[in-house]
Amino acid sequence: MNSLLDDFWNTTLEEMKRGYVYDDKCETFICLVCGEAFLQGQIYEIKGLLFDARKAVESHITEKHSSVFEFLLGLGKEYTGFTDHQKKLLKYFYEGNSDKEIATELGGSASTVRNYRFSFREKEKQAKVTLAVLELLKEGLRNKQSFMDFHRTLEIVDERFSITEEEDQKILQICFKEGLDGVLSHFPKKEKKKVVILRHLIKRFETNRQYTEAEVNEILKEAFHDFVTLRRYLIDYGFMDRKADGSSYWVKL
Repeated sequence: MNSLLDDFWNTTLEEMKRGYVYDDKCETFICLVCGEAFLQGQIYEIKGLLFDARKAVESHITEKHSSVFEFLLGLGKEYTGFTDHQKKLLKYFYEGNSDKEIATELGGSASTVRNYRFSFREKEKQAKVTLAVLELLKEGLRNKQSFMDFHRTLEIVDERFSITEEEDQKILQICFKEGLDGVLSHFPKKEKKKVVILRHLIKRFETNRQYTEAEVNEILKEAFHDFVTLRRYLIDYGFMDRKADGSSYWVKL
């Protein structure tokens, strides 16, 4: 898994489990796996059946991604913390196999499989405590100063990108003297400022849309004369992606 949607990391546990979120502003249900959106009030035909937007996104997840469980289990160890062997066991547990059946498939004894079940229950307890502690930490920090969220596809992420909302607004005001929808006065050299500018500029592009290089250039020209530099940094920093031949560009989610 090369990247995950920003929305994926900003969901509640329940939203992550069901695999989609509802965007009030756009009135759409959005798949957290691939970003496909389903407009509220529209009817969708899937395999000859008609669905409203909510049912359509649920059907989409099943058809395109098998299940949320399998998607989450398929994430890398850096996200799940599970070894390949543990993932196999969890899949067997999820399918309802008995300890004896799993032992027959994977080798070993039923008691060993039973110990794994107990171990996973302990991990669940630890995960709940960890989640609670980190949520309380986040709330405590938010009361002191609120930091900007940056998507996980950024190629470079370190302490330089611990940017507060106050810093973000100050940088934007300095660099966009004519207003946030206006022209960029200069492209800063400092990494922190670059990221703030790029994070703002990417909002001028629509998600779930393919752009030609010429279209990207036209949009960036409205922001800054050196649109080539902006385009390169949007790619390098992971805000935008493109095909190898440069024929198509899109917002990287």
